[in-house]
Amino acid sequence: MPEYRKPNNNVAPPAPYNGPSAQEILAMRREFLMPNHILYYKKPIAIVQGDMQYLYDSEGRQYLDAIAGVVSISVGHCNPRVIAKTIEQIKLLQHTTTIYLNPMIVQFAKMLAEKMPSPDMKQTFFTNSGSEANDLALLAATLYTGNLDILAVRSGYHGGSRVPMSLTAVSTWRYPVPALPNIHHVLHGYCYRCPVKLTYPSCGIACARDVENVILHSTTGKIAAFIAEPIQGVGGVVTPPPEYFKIIFDIVKKYGGLFVSDEVQTGFGRTGSAYWGIENWEVIPDIITMAKGIGNGVPLGAVTSTPEIAAPLDQKIFFNTFGGNPVSMAQGMATLQEIDDQKLQENSARVGARLTEGFQRLYRKYEVIGEARGMGLMLGIELVKSRESREPAPDATADIMEMAKDCGLLIGKGGLFGNVIRIKPPMCITSDDADFILDVLDDCFQELSDH
Repeated sequence: MPEYRKPNNNVAPPAPYNGPSAQEILAMRREFLMPNHILYYKKPIAIVQGDMQYLYDSEGRQYLDAIAGVVSISVGHCNPRVIAKTIEQIKLLQHTTTIYLNPMIVQFAKMLAEKMPSPDMKQTFFTNSGSEANDLALLAATLYTGNLDILAVRSGYHGGSRVPMSLTAVSTWRYPVPALPNIHHVLHGYCYRCPVKLTYPSCGIACARDVENVILHSTTGKIAAFIAEPIQGVGGVVTPPPEYFKIIFDIVKKYGGLFVSDEVQTGFGRTGSAYWGIENWEVIPDIITMAKGIGNGVPLGAVTSTPEIAAPLDQKIFFNTFGGNPVSMAQGMATLQEIDDQKLQENSARVGARLTEGFQRLYRKYEVIGEARGMGLMLGIELVKSRESREPAPDATADIMEMAKDCGLLIGKGGLFGNVIRIKPPMCITSDDADFILDVLDDCFQELSDH
């Protein structure tokens, strides 16, 4: 079996930990938390400290975090420059709501406006999560267009509350309760598992063109919005062909809809080649929703659009108690500043290219890898029982995750069948970290193939 190796010997040791053990935490969790709190690993680990791209468990063992707290840590765990700004704000004012004036919320909104792909997109509403952001974005789209039908994409994930769960098209993430009406799921641009059994590029991007058929046959002929992740996260790092979203954008506009880009995982430079994931596909959306990496670990989300699209929201009273909280705003601003100051978008491109090249080497070496895909530091490796049948191999994925954890590497998984390894580390990782990821995965795949 591959053995544990410390990811980085040059960082300070963790602080002493005197809290409950992993076994004690697990026992209390089972007694006092609801059972829908999922856990990774047969033997769960208790994470008690973080330092940039590294995490420490209750026994003092160091791990390289290659899933970034489920893609939430953009600039590093407990980043000292970000934390300093957050502490400064906590000492000054911990909470106020939007019924009063406060400089933090407008300063952060201005900062976001300056990052948007269009100067017209300059008005923001802050939320606590991506679920809330997506819910509000579709409310705005419905009010603005006067239409009711909404299109979402197969294998897309948009959150866990009622509206986002209805948008989500991954059965393992949906409870058996009625979905909201007027939501229709269109074909995804999943070339490896083409939904129409064709081959790119001779397919003519039939998956995208089928959106028009869905509108004509399943809606009133007018739509409120189309929502999609530029690269699907939970769905398995599904990376569409470059024409996919451009074709859909034109169809959405033809039938009166708004284009909503869910940038909860792809935003803020993670794809390396663009600040917003949708920019990789040469599309300027009408609305951008964001969360996770925007706050580097604090509960923070946002919706940004144009004044015209936002205007109908003023018809009623709308309020979010903690949306725009000054502490969240301080950490959000510090996070975006850190991305710029440390050139983390460029780092995502550089280190992501190193990982991508390494994953291709692993692909050539191990038959269990069906495809490696993604952009920048949003990467996935799909495992299959056979390259000919492409039958998913979720058990192999679980085995690789367990072995990697025992070696000091934390990774994620996704896809409808749970057979895609997700590599989405903090954007501050180094080339040495990339080599550690590749070395550990090589050892794990070798162990898997030997047995």
